[in-house]
Amino acid sequence: MEIQSLTVSERIILAESLWDSVIADDVEIDVTAPQREELNRRLAAFEIDQDIGSPWAAVKARILSK
Repeated sequence: MEIQSLTVSERIILAESLWDSVIADDVEIDVTAPQREELNRRLAAFEIDQDIGSPWAAVKARILSK
């Protein structure tokens, strides 16, 4: 089956099903040293400024208003 032959909706459903199958396995995903360093850097930055960001509705509204 050619993925590109699927409609956008069908591809989204396929991606969701694939992700659900990964989560269902409940397997730990390995993180590389650079990824771990970046996560630690972001966590440290968050702990300093406590900026939780914007709610999804506000982000979506900003994107759609452009």
